[in-house]
Amino acid sequence: MAIDVHAHFVPPTVIETLVDRGAEFGIDLVESEPGCHCCRFSSGIQIRPFFDELTDVSMRLEKMAQIGLQHQILSMWTDIFGYEMPADKGLAWHRVMNECLANLCVTHSERFSWMASGPLQDPSAAARELERSMADGAVGAIVATHIDHENLGECELDEYWAACVELNSPVFLHPAQPVASKRAKKFALNQVVSYTNDTTLTVGSLISNGVLDRFPELQLVLSHGGGSVPWLIGRFDRMHNAAPHKLTGTIASNVPSCYLGQMHYDTILHHGPALRYLRDLVGVSQLVLGTDFPFPPGDPDPITTLKDAEFSTADIEKITEVNPRRLYDV
Repeated sequence: MAIDVHAHFVPPTVIETLVDRGAEFGIDLVESEPGCHCCRFSSGIQIRPFFDELTDVSMRLEKMAQIGLQHQILSMWTDIFGYEMPADKGLAWHRVMNECLANLCVTHSERFSWMASGPLQDPSAAARELERSMADGAVGAIVATHIDHENLGECELDEYWAACVELNSPVFLHPAQPVASKRAKKFALNQVVSYTNDTTLTVGSLISNGVLDRFPELQLVLSHGGGSVPWLIGRFDRMHNAAPHKLTGTIASNVPSCYLGQMHYDTILHHGPALRYLRDLVGVSQLVLGTDFPFPPGDPDPITTLKDAEFSTADIEKITEVNPRRLYDV
């Protein structure tokens, strides 16, 4: 059974809730162009419009059949997490999203599982919501890789990480709404560079600020092949050794490369030699299949990607089924 651990979905019931009760959360559902609706948060942030592939179950199941995926672990669209919202409204909003995903996965239990989100602006509330969601069938957690543009490793999230460990919940790290610099506004550089850079910055902060030392059993799953972390790991190690920690703020017990095996990495790299390098660096046991469906930077045929990268049948089985089953209760 091929299991996709990186797939986004917004149940139509979430959008219906916004139509009826959006004001309760401080979210307006606005028509950005004829027939297209998007979220506008009270903070002023307006998200890209929802689109059919993100919200239509039938289209999702048809696409899965086309490319040989038997199961997806669904996660909500991180751009709409609203970590800048007041904590009470954030909790109510994530409760709605989690309940809608849970209901969808009960209806399609053979094809879908789900990851829970929570209001990381209130770590205690996020921990309680994860506990409630795991009891309601969630198989893991998903977090956006910054809280109002602050790296996760620099935020006071130990209560949340402790809950993830206690609940044996893998944590999927996914970028969200990186603010494109002037240099990244054209040529899809925001999607190519800024999103992967967002992951790289927060993973570096989690390592360097000792989060993985304090929580050695925390299971992190990195999107997009780990961002730039695997390719910059030598530079991370060099600066750990060369730069005075009193100046950098680093408190990690070990060089960053020592933590690579504590994390898992999806396969969305689009390049055979890059995939083989990642496998050789971290081991095939740390790789899991991902599509990022339905977004354009995703892999539209991930099993073929592994075959074209000349992965063995045994390696493909580990990546597509053995490793996801070991991480998630599916």
